[in-house]
Amino acid sequence: MSSGEQHRSVENHRPRRAPCVEGTIGLPQKLLGEPLSSGILLSLWAGTVLRSSFDVYVLPPLVHFLIDSLEKKVKRTNSLKTGFLKWKPDYDSAASEYGKAAVAFKNAKQFEQAKDACLREAVAHENNRALFHAAKAYEQAGMMLKEMQKLPEAVQLIEKASMMYLENGTPDTAAMALERAGKLIENVDPEKAVQLYQQTANVFENEERLRQAVELLGKASRLLVRGRRFDEAALSIQKEKNIYKEIENYPTCYKKTIAQVLVHLHRNDYVAAERCVRESYSIPGFNGSEDCAALEQLLEGYDQQDQDQVSDVCNSPLFKYMDNDYAKLGLSLVVPGGGIKKKSPATPQAKPDGVTATAADEEEDEYSGGLC
Repeated sequence: MSSGEQHRSVENHRPRRAPCVEGTIGLPQKLLGEPLSSGILLSLWAGTVLRSSFDVYVLPPLVHFLIDSLEKKVKRTNSLKTGFLKWKPDYDSAASEYGKAAVAFKNAKQFEQAKDACLREAVAHENNRALFHAAKAYEQAGMMLKEMQKLPEAVQLIEKASMMYLENGTPDTAAMALERAGKLIENVDPEKAVQLYQQTANVFENEERLRQAVELLGKASRLLVRGRRFDEAALSIQKEKNIYKEIENYPTCYKKTIAQVLVHLHRNDYVAAERCVRESYSIPGFNGSEDCAALEQLLEGYDQQDQDQVSDVCNSPLFKYMDNDYAKLGLSLVVPGGGIKKKSPATPQAKPDGVTATAADEEEDEYSGGLC
């Protein structure tokens, strides 16, 4: 074989580079044709494309993920096309490809694009009347917003997902989604978290899962106390107490009575606090318990404005080892008017030998012999 033929053979077997369009880092040309326009491509690659006017041989791992996502976009867009022999879009295939693209974008830490892919997947599932899978996609979109620190928007999508779970007949999944949303927003918007926890408790209660329901009500009550929303907290604790009584968890009922009394006293409502204790006498084992005795002592000290007695009760282990929010209520409880402190009665001291009488005695002695 001549040198010229050898050269041509080497040229024929040399790997060819994919045609490049400026700004796409050597992406194959097929990804830039229909149905992907360069505008769509650049919008998907916003903030991640290294613009270049030449081809590259080795792509970084991040770009591999993005290329994979774009290939899936081609497939799913083709799935949604209709024609003479295809009257209805293939939403199932499109949703599957959107889901794969979302995973690729998520692995590449491109959360904005992953969120968009999840939302498109959810719409495709909705069009296919697959509500459970649509709800899952909306929930995943919410998780992407969480990664972007957009918590209110994330909670909004998760709430939408929970409504779809309920519509689909899976209330347990709906409740778990709502609880997850509450945990996300708890430190940012406690008021919204209370609402979500109460919704979750209602779902569990409707399903007769009372233990899970009362646990979520407890979270809502503690947030209400932390936010000094005592009127709502008193109602929430009463609901907890009723459920614990229904499931016959009586010792926890005693603790909830203590919490309820502390909340009422912080509302300066002594009558409501006393009524709570009086009503709790109907709970088996409450009368004569340590909790009952402590509450009676607390109410007595509060009624007599005896700050020392109130402080002694609130500093006892029974109160100090409650949940932190309720223990703080006890430590910060002040009786009306600032209170009084008991003083030990002064004992009369005997006069030492050689000490003269008091001034009154001296004055009396001065005239004891008469005026003359």
